[in-house]
Amino acid sequence: MKRAFVVGFPISHSRSPLIHNFWLKKYGIAAEYVSKAVEADRIKTFLAGFEAEGFCGGNVTLPYKEIAFEQCQQVTESGRKTKAVNTIWMEGGKRFGDNTDIEGFLANLDAEVPGWSQDCQRAAVIGAGGAARAVIAGLAKRRTPELTIVNRSRERMSQLADEIADWGFRTIQQRPLEVRHRHFDQANLLINTTSLGMVGKPPLEVSLDDLADDAVVNDIVYAPMETELLREAKRRRFRVAGGLGMLLHQAAPAFERWFGLRPEVTSELRDLVEQDLQRPRS
Repeated sequence: MKRAFVVGFPISHSRSPLIHNFWLKKYGIAAEYVSKAVEADRIKTFLAGFEAEGFCGGNVTLPYKEIAFEQCQQVTESGRKTKAVNTIWMEGGKRFGDNTDIEGFLANLDAEVPGWSQDCQRAAVIGAGGAARAVIAGLAKRRTPELTIVNRSRERMSQLADEIADWGFRTIQQRPLEVRHRHFDQANLLINTTSLGMVGKPPLEVSLDDLADDAVVNDIVYAPMETELLREAKRRRFRVAGGLGMLLHQAAPAFERWFGLRPEVTSELRDLVEQDLQRPRS
C-alpha cells in the first residue's frame, strides 16, 4: 500500500488529509494519507528519510517549505523560482520537490474569474513571504506587465523585488503597508498572501479606493471562507475569488505525483471541506 503524508508543526489544522483521502476513496486507490507533526529539530531528519518510513512522498506545510527545498536533490522550475517546496516524492532514488501553489493559484482564479488574466495590466500583491513568491511566479507565467508589492517590512519587500527583477515584469513598484492608506495604483487584480484576516489573526486593514473599476480581489486565506477583504470587495461590486479553491487545486498535481492519477476538483469535495471548515476545532 502506498502511503503519503503532510508534515508541519503544528499540523492539526491541515485539511490535506480530508482532501487526499476523499480522492483515494473516490478513485478506489488502496493507499493512505496521514498527518505528521514534526518539530523543528527533527524536520531535516524526517525529510531525508521519509522513504524509510514507507512513504512515497508527501506535502510540506508551514513552516518547513524552505527547508524542504534545501533537502531535495532535484527541484522543478516552480520550486526553484519560489525557493520553497510543498510537494516531495522519490524518483530514481532521489528526492524531488515541486511547488504546486503556483498551479493552485492560477487554477483557482481561472475557475472563479474566467478570463481574468486577459485584462490584467497591473497586479498588487500584499505580502513578501513564500506565498507571495508563488503568486508572483504565477503572475509572471501569465505575463502580467506591472506589479505592485505591498508589505509591512520594507526590507523584505525590497529583497523580494530584487529577486524577481528578471521575471519579466515591465515595472515593479513597492508600497509600505500602512493602515487605510492607498496602495494599489489602479490595479486590476489584488491578492492578499498574508495571514492577516485569518481566524485568530489581526485584521487586514486596507483601502480599496484606488483599485481599478474592473478589479478582481483574491484572498488566499480560507478560514474564514469569506474574509472581511472579500466582503468589502463584494460590497463595492468587484469580482472576487476566495482561498479554498487554491487549497483544492494545489492538491491535485501532488496527488498525481504519488498515485498516478489526476483527480478532479468537484463541488462534492468543495462542500466537504467547507463543512469541515465550519465545524469548531479544538
